[in-house]
Amino acid sequence: MSRHETHVKYDIAESGILPMTTADLLDLLPAGERAAALDRLLALPLGYSEARGTEELRGLLAATYARGDADQILVTTGAIEANFLLFNELLEPGDHVIAPYPAYQQLYSVPRAIGCDVSLWKVGPETGYQYDVDALERLITPRTRLIVVNTPHNPTGAMLSPADARRVYALAESVGATILGDEAYRWLAVPGGADFATPFFDMGERGISVGTLSKPFGLPGLRIGWIAGPPDLVRRCWGLRDYITLSPGKLNDALACIAVAHRDRIVERNTRIITANLATATRFMAEHSTLLTWTPPRGGLLALIKYDLPMPSLELADKLAIEESVMLAPGSAFGYEHHLRLGIGQRPAIFEEGLRRAGTCFAKLRTQNLELRT
Repeated sequence: MSRHETHVKYDIAESGILPMTTADLLDLLPAGERAAALDRLLALPLGYSEARGTEELRGLLAATYARGDADQILVTTGAIEANFLLFNELLEPGDHVIAPYPAYQQLYSVPRAIGCDVSLWKVGPETGYQYDVDALERLITPRTRLIVVNTPHNPTGAMLSPADARRVYALAESVGATILGDEAYRWLAVPGGADFATPFFDMGERGISVGTLSKPFGLPGLRIGWIAGPPDLVRRCWGLRDYITLSPGKLNDALACIAVAHRDRIVERNTRIITANLATATRFMAEHSTLLTWTPPRGGLLALIKYDLPMPSLELADKLAIEESVMLAPGSAFGYEHHLRLGIGQRPAIFEEGLRRAGTCFAKLRTQNLELRT
């Protein structure tokens, strides 16, 4: 993706919602408050911020959960730092960890780098692009120290139902394991999709939730994520991050406060984008049903498209980027060949044109393949 994402015109592989601008954020405020808010931001001294995140931001984030308070929140440099801190505080070499696969690579590669025994909980074509909790139960042993869950799931769009999430928590509890809920796609509901499970942090002391403003808020440039967990674990992670990034950016923290305080408005914006793009993608898949199949996302923004062409996914993704200026992520990056990852968070006009161009490319390749066969 890094070879093409800064050059293509039609990035329809992006894993987050369409990014917001600073002006978009300020527009969330009542008209009479915007000028004063801008003045406060412009006058903000750009010194070090409070190391664990300001009390205001931690309080706003804590209020999104059914339990806990600001002392159970640690603001981090994105979810990536939150996960890294947790793995390094919770795990020792030889611990047994269960992580979803495919997934954001960090979720299984960092535990492996620590020296853990990692079992992969498969979510893909063989499971109907759904979580199989029976398969998880077969992976659990008395040695299991940590279960990692990513719901909604990247890259398939699978979701744990509320009942299945409670079952996962009970399974972890039965062996004394902790659950790390990578909830990067929280608040990104899909029309006609599945109900979201309760955040794992809200389920009890064995549950930890990791959140981010990147995917669901369209604010990846703020680099704001967080941990919601037991106070002692949060303090330990805070101590470890002193050796890594020290504190969030002060301006980032201030802008994040605006976003979290007005997240309902952001959810409304996102719903409009998701609704439009899901309808476009559904029509596109129906028009190309002899060549393409998919399981639409049940939550979040991502789905895998399976294609019937004799071309490896990396080669096809390169061809789309170079010849059509369209970005679709190769399924081989996630362990599933002859798939492409689609993201439905892009600006609707760009999304529609990107799919149209991709469809033209697919049709040409299909014709060429048929000619070769005859």
